[in-house]
Amino acid sequence: MNWNPYIKSYQSYLRIERGLSKNTMDNYSFDIERLCLFLEENAIAVSPLKIGEETIQQFIYSVSKEVNPRSQARIISGLKSFFSYLIFEDYRSDNPMELIETPKTGRKLPDTLSVDEIDVLISAIDLSSNEGERNRAMLETLYGCGLRVSELVSLKISDLFFEEGFVKITGKGNKQRFVPVGSLTQKYIHIYKDSQRIHLNVKKGQEDTLFLNRRGGQLSRAMVFTIIKDLASKTALHKNISPHTLRHSFATHLLENGADLRSIQLMLGHESITTTEIYVHLDRKFLTEVMNTFHPRK
Repeated sequence: MNWNPYIKSYQSYLRIERGLSKNTMDNYSFDIERLCLFLEENAIAVSPLKIGEETIQQFIYSVSKEVNPRSQARIISGLKSFFSYLIFEDYRSDNPMELIETPKTGRKLPDTLSVDEIDVLISAIDLSSNEGERNRAMLETLYGCGLRVSELVSLKISDLFFEEGFVKITGKGNKQRFVPVGSLTQKYIHIYKDSQRIHLNVKKGQEDTLFLNRRGGQLSRAMVFTIIKDLASKTALHKNISPHTLRHSFATHLLENGADLRSIQLMLGHESITTTEIYVHLDRKFLTEVMNTFHPRK
């Protein structure tokens, strides 16, 4: 059975009606394509309009052997969204996902780095290399502004409002926000622009993109991941870190130094304060300090 027309229609809905980014759309589509692959491998010929709960339950059971509960929950959520769309468009009248339970994932506390660990990570960058100043500016921007890696690689020169002390960030769903940028981050961005970027043969259409690869094109998210993983290995930092670790650290350090959750929420671009609470986890030591500092019966 051909699912493609329904998937393409759903993608158009996500892009036009919900204004989701390409990355988010790709994630939603991947969940459906994974279900299609399961149907094909098991010779199950059924359309998205006729597939029932039992077949999807078989798929979920198969997936549960390969992925952790968090990934399983994401897949279920993606499929629920797809079938809800089919109902919305009157393609079908029921949702086969309605009675399928999402596994309990708990609240995962993200890894963070201390200020010293971040300094060690950045100091490990080889500034004599062709990409050294770029890499330092990128890590300082990730940590200094708390950006997602997708926001970093899409950052434009025209988004830099240094005189006002802000950068304009385009986040999930193309929603824009202004984030304060410190003088140190500004300094390293200026150094990169003036000492390295200026010598690149910039590809057509990328003239306004801030961080470029050696061929003058936009950096990929995977490349930023690789750069940070290599630095972690170089410094023998025994933590599972990624670009998002710097974002977690940004939020956690702000909170530990007295920033309020609402301000951090705005800077991170979270719609819900609940999401911010997950990112900026509190350790017991900090909670004790807050109690001893602010409670009248300390």
